[in-house]
Amino acid sequence: MPNLNDILILLPEFYLVAAACLLLLLDAFMKPEQRPMLHWLSIGVLLVAIYLVITGQPSQPVSAFGGMFIRDGVAEILKVFALLSTVLVFVYAKPYLMDRKLFVGEFYTLTIFAVIGIMLLVSAGNLIMVYLGLELLTLSSYALVALNRDSRLSSEAAIKYFVLGALASGMLLYGMSMVYGATKTLDLSHLHMAATQTAMPHLLVFGLIFMIVGIGFKLGAAPFHMWIPDVYQGSPTAVTIFIGSAPKLAAFGMAYRLLGTGLGDLANHWQLMLACLAVLSLAIGNIVALVQSNLKRLLAYSTISHMGYLLVGLVNAGPEGYAAGLFYAISYALTGAAAFGVILALARAGFECEEIDDLKGLNQRSPWAAFLMMLVMFSLAGVPPLFGFFGKLLVFQAAIHAGFMWLAIVGAVFAIIGLYYYLRVVKVMYFDKPVEGAEVHLQKDMSVRLVLSLNVLALLVLGIVWGPLFGWCQSVFVG
Repeated sequence: MPNLNDILILLPEFYLVAAACLLLLLDAFMKPEQRPMLHWLSIGVLLVAIYLVITGQPSQPVSAFGGMFIRDGVAEILKVFALLSTVLVFVYAKPYLMDRKLFVGEFYTLTIFAVIGIMLLVSAGNLIMVYLGLELLTLSSYALVALNRDSRLSSEAAIKYFVLGALASGMLLYGMSMVYGATKTLDLSHLHMAATQTAMPHLLVFGLIFMIVGIGFKLGAAPFHMWIPDVYQGSPTAVTIFIGSAPKLAAFGMAYRLLGTGLGDLANHWQLMLACLAVLSLAIGNIVALVQSNLKRLLAYSTISHMGYLLVGLVNAGPEGYAAGLFYAISYALTGAAAFGVILALARAGFECEEIDDLKGLNQRSPWAAFLMMLVMFSLAGVPPLFGFFGKLLVFQAAIHAGFMWLAIVGAVFAIIGLYYYLRVVKVMYFDKPVEGAEVHLQKDMSVRLVLSLNVLALLVLGIVWGPLFGWCQSVFVG
């Protein structure tokens, strides 16, 4: 039976469940003209959750419900940035949803339930908890992708996402069942010890392969990336921005819990698998992005390549690699939110601003928007001194220290190739003439303009002063 201590350890998650149910009830009885209140209440709920995560964080790792749930430094930092990314999503999404008559309570409640799934996933101490957190996150995401029920593109994207997601979940579950069969335990801390003493090592490695397929799907790493371009393009951009930010932190958390905490002693098996996934992701993501004309598809393939860089860090299989991977995941979540935030801020009713050509001459019409987009592109490309540069530098360093010099060189080569398509966006904004009749201006909503500016400028500040954040990432893996 759960005791009071268990409930206190899960207080942020219980609070969010109660708040989401309350928001659901409020939405049911609320008049449409009162819905902006739901928007601000949802943001307030997330800010309080960040406060609860930080203030209630114990000095030492603790567990609840018989070890199924772990509250430690890794979970804390992932939860804080997942909640922060979701706050950014809510702020950017409001004008977009209102213009397209998609401003409904379901968007807020489904997103909060997805965040609860992320929080359970990154705190999982047991294979069953990993699966429960993952399913809560993905089921909410499927519904969010289909938010615009009148759009054939959204419905198609949701079906593809659901079918491929169900396939990946099945493979992950199959892998977990084989790992359980080989070790006779579901607990990740016991799995760590049982993995070295099992009488069925081949079954364990076979299960590990299927689990890596599940991780690869959640990260969007090649060759399990097929859902990303269609889902990014087909979803309402307000949903794309969520899928492209916070769940990447969850995917890192899942990879760390399963591979680092659970199967760390089998690192000699999974390091090479992750290295292969990293090379495929870097190659497919960067090369296919070169020929994209749709901005959302370009960012989708860019995401695939960035998951390759994250995997380059994880190949280290030690505290240095996990810290670099965590730093990279945070860097990508904030940069991804900013990239889609600029697209949302430039869109208006009847105009999506999804093609790269839509940005032609943006500097002449909205210099500040062009400057923000330029910083985002430079950060994604890894141009110093922006946030993305130090993310790449740290994962390459971790790979070299683990003896994967060749992987760091491959990563550096593809980073140079990737510069082309990011610089193409900057060139279109600053050197091409504006298209007549395609007026592009930054969103008038002051909250969007202010938060977006802070989000993008943070990429510059965190690039110049990256030490404290990386120190925080390192500290959670010590001991």
